[in-house]
Amino acid sequence: MPIASPTTAEQVIAAVEAVVANGGKGTGDLVTAFLDTALPRATAALDMGVELGLLVRNKDVYECVSPLCRYTLNPEQKAAVLRVVLEAYPPFNKFRERLVATADVSVAAQQTKALFTLTAHRDEIRDTLVSLGTYSRAIVTEGAGNYQLEVGSLANHLQVLSEACTEMVASEARVRTQLGPGAEHLLAAQRDNIVVPLADALIRANNRDGSGAVQQAGNAVEAHIDSMAVRMGIPLAGATGIMRKLQRFETPPRHLPAKLVHVGSYLGSVRNAADHGGDPDIGGNRWRIRDATGLEYVYVACSFISATIAIERGDPAEI
Repeated sequence: MPIASPTTAEQVIAAVEAVVANGGKGTGDLVTAFLDTALPRATAALDMGVELGLLVRNKDVYECVSPLCRYTLNPEQKAAVLRVVLEAYPPFNKFRERLVATADVSVAAQQTKALFTLTAHRDEIRDTLVSLGTYSRAIVTEGAGNYQLEVGSLANHLQVLSEACTEMVASEARVRTQLGPGAEHLLAAQRDNIVVPLADALIRANNRDGSGAVQQAGNAVEAHIDSMAVRMGIPLAGATGIMRKLQRFETPPRHLPAKLVHVGSYLGSVRNAADHGGDPDIGGNRWRIRDATGLEYVYVACSFISATIAIERGDPAEI
């Protein structure tokens, strides 16, 4: 139901980003932890993501449905994504129209509530739509409760996304080069789960987001391990994470050489450092992921995937 509970633009974008970072699917509990907020707020943010056409909901699981979702990973593209989807969101367009007509955000929110039978309180609707509008710069505050419309043109935001698409194409091409032609056939059906997250990770690494790069590339590695296990007939039930899943490949008869399992253990360890909370081995503090580590991690992930596929294909072993 549209705008049943209040949310903010920051929470909506962060909720979508959490789903993307989790491999394209996520639950309210996951987003609650990701945003460090209460479950009702996380759910409201996710539901707004559905309203905006970025996510779909299947029972308790939210899934990315728009290609724009991947651009929420880049801070410079978040506002552009929101601005583009807002232009296709009827309650916001009506709110903006009534704001022009009444010059009063509360009145505009009340009229929008009536026209779309929204269940949230008028003030919650107002605050939510104002947050979405100001974050995306579809409206901008002038102070004293006054707002000006469309300071940044939609064309500018489309240009941001156009440049992002170009960057993504170049990044994906670089990842494919790293993976090599031998992996092309097996990964053809896994582009969204493996190649695209690796390309996203490379972009994040280049933008000095080491932690984000590790999380995205780690998701790709785990997705590869999952698909490889299916092809090799290795049961992974009860195994979670990169390292525990790789242990199943060592059970006789061994399916992967020990040296490749050790490379995978490195990938799992660094991913855990980036993705988990405080570590008791360092006084309960969190690990900081160096920029160089983020970049190196992506390339090691590509090498690991390529090397394991070579073993699977019976090609000469390389590392």
